Amino acid sequence: MRSFAAGAALLALTACATTPSRFPIRHPPIAPNAPTLARMWDGQKVSSPLSPLVDHAEVRRRVTTIRDGGGSLFRVKEEGRSFLGREIWSVSFGRGPFVVLMWSQMHGDEPTATSALFDLYEYIRRHQHQPAVAHLLDQLTVHTVPMLNPDGAELFQRRNAQGVDINRDALDLATPEARLLKSLRDSLNPQIGYNLHNQNWRTSVGPPMKGAAVSLLSVAYDEARSMNDGRVLTKKLGAVIRDSLEPYALGRIGRYDDSFEPRAFGDQLTLAGTPVLLIETGPWPDANPDPMLVKLNYIALVRSLHALADGSVHQADPDRYDSLPENTGGGFHTVIRGATVTRPDAERPQVMDVGLAGVRRVRLDAGKRTAVLNLTVVGAGDLTAAATSFDINASGQVLARRTQGAAVGALVSVAAADLVITTGATVPADLMLLTPLPDGRYRVERLVTAEVMLGVK
Repeated sequence: MRSFAAGAALLALTACATTPSRFPIRHPPIAPNAPTLARMWDGQKVSSPLSPLVDHAEVRRRVTTIRDGGGSLFRVKEEGRSFLGREIWSVSFGRGPFVVLMWSQMHGDEPTATSALFDLYEYIRRHQHQPAVAHLLDQLTVHTVPMLNPDGAELFQRRNAQGVDINRDALDLATPEARLLKSLRDSLNPQIGYNLHNQNWRTSVGPPMKGAAVSLLSVAYDEARSMNDGRVLTKKLGAVIRDSLEPYALGRIGRYDDSFEPRAFGDQLTLAGTPVLLIETGPWPDANPDPMLVKLNYIALVRSLHALADGSVHQADPDRYDSLPENTGGGFHTVIRGATVTRPDAERPQVMDVGLAGVRRVRLDAGKRTAVLNLTVVGAGDLTAAATSFDINASGQVLARRTQGAAVGALVSVAAADLVITTGATVPADLMLLTPLPDGRYRVERLVTAEVMLGVK
């Protein structure tokens, strides 16, 4: 199927309809700024503290509560079913002429924005009668899909139950989830779309290199990366978001390469006349990064919606988006610095850094969901310039593979084979840092565990 292609012919005609009025309503109510929203989120958030544990059942419970709350503020609708028959809902609010479509978790293991959307709903519910929010409801109609891929979310995997990446199914429409999203776009004809994702935690931005907590993309609609009113609007929205988030994530906001990807939904929706802003959430240097990452998403969504509603988006400088540094890879969750390391191909031990990558996973066991952090050894050498969330100072210590029964403070003997550190995407980071003793034994100074339990539901 190539059903998006017809939209290209209409692009020039629809470009003028992709932006709200260039003449903002005179003296619109003043919307909350980022610090005010941050304080609101601290006291009013309803999101779960650990986003990977949010499953389809929790989304069902939350949207049902919204639906059964009565009144006309929110409209909850079952838009369709996943491949395995799970409900896919939309939650809508507002009655204005400018239509917005947001969708989250089209990749099942990318849950941060799903949590942020429930905090957005709570913000609208609590403050619906305040002038700025009432104005937003008068100017915008916002449609959201909090979990597009519930089958993938259940297993905490990227693809749907058919093994298809929904975000690369915009042309073939082989999945029911892709067909649902396209149908929503066609029926609603939104003037802007928000494509909400999580990115690889090795994504970096700099210099100096840091983990990219948030990355933005004003999505292209052709190989030439042409500009029209819609792309200017998404760049200006990116500028609004950058200015809102920099006080909290300075140096951690990046920009994706905007090469056209014809199989991707953002590119095809933009081609069809709905310009798309991609927001990707990455790493944060905290043992539980979720609260801060959800908070950043919440601020980004609320501030940008207000900017659309009150017209202030038109005063934003698109160069603030264009000047964002472009993402790179190669970041680490943890770097062990200055350890004495024996490499498989080295004649003798050397002092070097060792980099560990972190990936969150969800295990399903006896009806329980357990979120874990898996660490793997992926790099070694001089990692001084690399982005990392955590540093371990291992000066004067020997790095070895963890042996059975090792405990901090214990004196151990270590076989030569256990001193050899290999790297690779599948090498678990079950390690120990040792101080060598005169008698040939070692004292265990620190243990690094390959799997850390984060929470259970």
